[in-house]
Amino acid sequence: MSAAPAPLPSLLAVFAHPDDESLVAGGVLAQHAASGARTSVLTTTWAPDSHRAAELGEAVRILGAGRPRMLGYADARVPESAPGAPRFLDVPLDEAVGRLVGHLRDFRPDIVVTHDAYGGLTGHPDHVHTHRTTLLAVHAAGLEHHAPESGPPWQPRALYLATHPHSGVGDLGPLLTRVGKAVRSVPEEHVTAAVDVRPWLERKWSALLAHRSEVERPCPLPGVLSRLPAEDRERIIATEYFTRLDARPDGGPGQRRARLEA
Repeated sequence: MSAAPAPLPSLLAVFAHPDDESLVAGGVLAQHAASGARTSVLTTTWAPDSHRAAELGEAVRILGAGRPRMLGYADARVPESAPGAPRFLDVPLDEAVGRLVGHLRDFRPDIVVTHDAYGGLTGHPDHVHTHRTTLLAVHAAGLEHHAPESGPPWQPRALYLATHPHSGVGDLGPLLTRVGKAVRSVPEEHVTAAVDVRPWLERKWSALLAHRSEVERPCPLPGVLSRLPAEDRERIIATEYFTRLDARPDGGPGQRRARLEA
């Protein structure tokens, strides 16, 4: 009898808004969880008692990512997302990095996934700021003299940036342009992992549908996708693209991968 395959690396996804995790990394989250790996999602905006936090909780449950972690800051464009809390963009950088370091040391992931430097195709300012903050936190979490009150240092092995190559935009570009959104993609050589998530597509789509308030609106991407024929929608969301940054000093350059590796 052959031995069961080893679990994939543990994975912490750090994104700006509820639904980002399902849109750009729902497939790999489901893939890693299905293998027996530990997975979790941290969201930098929206209050834990908001309706979108409840939707996020359902989505991460579907993806196998446990209980959502939320920093609880306000969305840059939706002040009512976290009444009484500052916008994530306005929080002192040291505070935001320190809180992320605490979560990294608590969960101790092999891999961290976040937005790319563009903030994804649409370039939302919360996405861009989450990218910057996460890069700093991944480095700082491994330094023993940085925020020792947050626990023992932990250095993830790799950081993956969710992105889109020019060739991978496809039908998504015109759809985004039609609803007034930007389209920012990267050259092919920037993509180091192109993950075929069709085996987990049903779970990914179910997680997206859990974000009901976004599905019901015509302009957010979940709403745009929900109004497409299934065949067109599946073609758009069946591949997830990433740029790998080696977080540990012993990391080395890699070729394009078919999955996320530590």
